[in-house]
Amino acid sequence: MARVISIANQKGGVGKTTTAINLSAALAQLSRRVLLIDMDPQGNSGTGLGIDNALASATIKDVLSKEKGIKEAIIHTLFPNLDLIPANLHLASLESRLYEHPVEHPFNLLRDCLGEIEGDYDYIIIDCPPSLGLLSINALTASNSVIIPVQCEYFAMEGVAAVLSSINNIKKDHNPDLNIEGFLLTMYDNKMRLAKEIEEQVRTFFKENTFLVSIPRNKSIVESQGLQTPVITYRPTSQGSVAYLTLAREVMDHER
Repeated sequence: MARVISIANQKGGVGKTTTAINLSAALAQLSRRVLLIDMDPQGNSGTGLGIDNALASATIKDVLSKEKGIKEAIIHTLFPNLDLIPANLHLASLESRLYEHPVEHPFNLLRDCLGEIEGDYDYIIIDCPPSLGLLSINALTASNSVIIPVQCEYFAMEGVAAVLSSINNIKKDHNPDLNIEGFLLTMYDNKMRLAKEIEEQVRTFFKENTFLVSIPRNKSIVESQGLQTPVITYRPTSQGSVAYLTLAREVMDHER
């Protein structure tokens, strides 16, 4: 059965989508079968893999609203072993639609759908939006674990406190088996004193739950986003590429 991992932090701009795309691509390159599910209405995970979300015949919104089956929404990307379920702005209307037409167990919609495909993949990676609403709760309820990106900047620890509180609430109310896969330091610059201070705080407070690798502030990562491709295919030997492959190996080590 697939390991289902959400990438989540209520704080925006911390590298959630960048991590979702590049971790998924790195796991796929390491011969794991991967499905990336975009749960953010901005649809950037699909765009980052060169997918035009507007042309998709089905999206995660169609799946959650039961207008299409989950297998109908899966797109085989240009990258071997990596599939995608895209999102677009229509996903933002799902919450209001469910208020108008309530369903039983609205936070279990994604989990109920995944049962049909969990045997087809080694990993299902979920890119969450930067808020704790219906979409994020569905993602975390369906997940075995969560990766929490932490940008090395001011107020980082406040964002961590908020997401930990949310995870505890979800464990209590919806998914008691949800674990923290790891805290991931992102946009790390070892020349900046603040970055080193944030790293020290995170590794001190969450020593056993912090990934050994940090994702550097790296030009190749930014350039690959503009070219709509993972950094490991754009510049395989760059610091960003090496970091995400290292992260993928750490995640795979957790299998054991």
